[in-house]
Amino acid sequence: MKSSQVRQTFFDFFESKEHKIVPSAPMVVRNDPSLMFTNAGMNQFKDIFLGTLPAKDLRIADTQKCLRVSGKHNDLEEVGHDTYHHTMFEMLGNWSFGDYFKKEAIQWAWELLTQVYGIDPENLYTTVFGGDEQDGLPKDNEALGYWRAILPDERILFGSRKDNFWEMGETGPCGPCSEIHIDMRSPEDKAKIPGKELVNTDHPEVIEIWNLVFIEYNRQSGGKLDILPQKHIDTGMGFERLCMVIQGKTSNYDTDIFQPVILKLSGISKLEYGENSQQDIAMRVVADHLRAVAFAIADGQLPGNTGAGYVIRRILRRAIRYGYTFLGLKDPFINELLPVLVDEMGGFFPEITAQRELIRKVITEEELAFLRTLSQGIRKFDQYLKDHREDHIIDGNFAFELFDTYGFPVDLTQLMAGEKGWKVDMEGFRQGLDAQRNRSRQAAQMDVHDWTVLETGYENTEFIGYDHLEADVEIVKYRKVKARKKEFYEIVLNKTPFYAESGGQTGDSGYLLADAQKIVIEDTYKEHELIIHKASNVPGDLSVPVKAVVDAGRRRATAGNHSATHLMHAALRTVLGDHVEQKGSLVDEDHLRFDFSHFSKLTDEEIKRVEKLVNLKIREDIALNEKKDVPFKQAVEMGAMALFGEKYGDHVRVVIFDKDYSVELCGGTHVSRTGQIGLFKIISESAIAAGVRRIEAVTAEKAEDYIYGQKDVIDAIQENLKNVKDLARGVSNLVEENKALIKQLESLGRERVNALKGGVIDQTENINGVNFIALQLDADAKTAKDLAFVVNSELKDLFLLIGTLHGSKVNLSLMISEELVKQKGWHAGNIIRELAKEIKGGGGGQPHFATAGGSDPNGMGAAFTRARKMVEG
Repeated sequence: MKSSQVRQTFFDFFESKEHKIVPSAPMVVRNDPSLMFTNAGMNQFKDIFLGTLPAKDLRIADTQKCLRVSGKHNDLEEVGHDTYHHTMFEMLGNWSFGDYFKKEAIQWAWELLTQVYGIDPENLYTTVFGGDEQDGLPKDNEALGYWRAILPDERILFGSRKDNFWEMGETGPCGPCSEIHIDMRSPEDKAKIPGKELVNTDHPEVIEIWNLVFIEYNRQSGGKLDILPQKHIDTGMGFERLCMVIQGKTSNYDTDIFQPVILKLSGISKLEYGENSQQDIAMRVVADHLRAVAFAIADGQLPGNTGAGYVIRRILRRAIRYGYTFLGLKDPFINELLPVLVDEMGGFFPEITAQRELIRKVITEEELAFLRTLSQGIRKFDQYLKDHREDHIIDGNFAFELFDTYGFPVDLTQLMAGEKGWKVDMEGFRQGLDAQRNRSRQAAQMDVHDWTVLETGYENTEFIGYDHLEADVEIVKYRKVKARKKEFYEIVLNKTPFYAESGGQTGDSGYLLADAQKIVIEDTYKEHELIIHKASNVPGDLSVPVKAVVDAGRRRATAGNHSATHLMHAALRTVLGDHVEQKGSLVDEDHLRFDFSHFSKLTDEEIKRVEKLVNLKIREDIALNEKKDVPFKQAVEMGAMALFGEKYGDHVRVVIFDKDYSVELCGGTHVSRTGQIGLFKIISESAIAAGVRRIEAVTAEKAEDYIYGQKDVIDAIQENLKNVKDLARGVSNLVEENKALIKQLESLGRERVNALKGGVIDQTENINGVNFIALQLDADAKTAKDLAFVVNSELKDLFLLIGTLHGSKVNLSLMISEELVKQKGWHAGNIIRELAKEIKGGGGGQPHFATAGGSDPNGMGAAFTRARKMVEG
């Protein structure tokens, strides 16, 4: 059975059990501060489990794109070394929200595995929660009873809280679970050791394939368990493992999910999969990481230097490293594998088909950039070996620098060191790695108290901010939060005029008025679908009426920028073409930022056309046509664009400024008429990734301020040029004059260097075969450098140290001839760092030339003396 059939069979089975089949949520998570990526099938249903969102369908099934790069069995550096763990994977799942429970979940799982997929029931084991004294929980006798109707007792195992009690986090919905494991070993191996002894022991052929979670408790922050009023089912089955079992393979990578990519990679590298263990690991790494990176980009996450972008860049660079090191691929190659992935998975996941050109360009650009970085790291590694010839041990701090700055995994450093007969200080490396991880943990550490509930019956907050900026409200609940030594409160209201940060628009600020007490609201954001108001405190008297007031000026400016973003998006598509799609945005009261797909820099003329079109639409004073609660399909038929990577509900809000111009799905706030925007001005246009451009713009008063600022600059230039009539010609003439003067100065500088050269050479001392010169000159640093290179061209075996003074600042320039660098292993950059201590400064540079600066002129003589002693040996 092909993998595509395995997936469809799962859907068909649960559709026959009255489940609604829903699409995968994006792998990149929005509006959840606890997650960057979807890491489990249940993530998109968290709000239902938490009670902040009602379930529209009581029975659901899906396959969810997931990404894990940390945690048990999911350390990124380990993926590829075994046969069944991945970064990105699909999680098949069926769900019940207050409908069926343990009986049906167990019976249907067994039916699908054994009767539909045809897995031999003799190879299956199950685990049941065995109870926990600390939590006062008995063993799960209910699940045990249903399993005993299916399996003999010797294939039903009891698990601890660690293995068989699932929790969303430190707090929240949780419950016991039953795992289904399969023994895939040969009959001979089974005869030696019973399968039940290998369950949950990380045996590669005795593995978990399905986890059935029975959510029936809610854990409070103090650890107390409360029984949930409604009980839920949450199951997860690894698609890749299931395909391995059904296709009779012993590795996920041998299934038709990965083999087409591996075969293509084998052709590119001209190496056979299965012939060399290191090469096999590399091919598995690349095949796995290609999926993770491609789907992340398709869902809107570009590689970057922070947050989720850094994770994607790290995954991609790891794949490049393995191809570079173990497959001999020194040129970009991962982009060549993309068409195979699209052919295999694009039918079910249309986002990678639609975004294939963007994905290809981004991956190619990242490959080129990292291959350059890799070369720099290798040169740095080679230089380290030259500078530490006697050590034969790579310092752990240096190994960590290669890992952190140049993306070298430590095993690559070990491999390169081993080839030279060196070793790596792994203890020092681990200390650097642990220190970095501790910094990250401390930065993210939060102490969140339990909610203090004042009013019950409110599953979520009603947002009334489209129509109101003030409202009489009730505080439903609040909690204290400590983060980074700062304490604040999070408040939930029964209804709110405050817009919560979403879709690129920043959250509202303002205040709550509780009788005479004013509570400042610093920010508004969402936790899952719950609207949170961040405040420094809560009312002293929680029984008094509360009025919520939004900062109207800030909201008005933000709404103007958001509406301008819509007008600009439409203008970009008009001017550049329909290939333009939004890739990200940020809208606040000061400016707007818009990222979009386009493969070249915008010309000045294109920027003018976009600006003119947007300002035309502003002057037309188009009325906002807002349509709420529109069925998603109908909204798309109206012309609204659905963005890949965004999660939309069954019903959406459509924002229209002229049905023939701008129609978008949007939950943000907007002006009632475009004339309220006032003025639109683009202030920058740049590239942020391959195929992705960024525009920053301002509107209204900020646009006026920008234009006035530019006018002030022009006026100042005009005044400096004596109010010349043709300003452009005047500036051009000034530039030409400056160029001519620079040439004259360079000529004079060369003449001065030649004049000084003879006197410098005359001061040469021969010390142990080295032509040593150390002297102070009345010159600038550039003249000293030029002089050093001229003298070096005329004297062999040169060690030249020049000191110069500029007020209280001291500069040292050190030139060492190539012969001495090679013969004696001297490195000007390292030497100058030591000499700079005498002048209370620092410096560095290349092996043959380096400079330093300091603040102590009196130390120059000591620096000369120290240099002499070093040459004298």
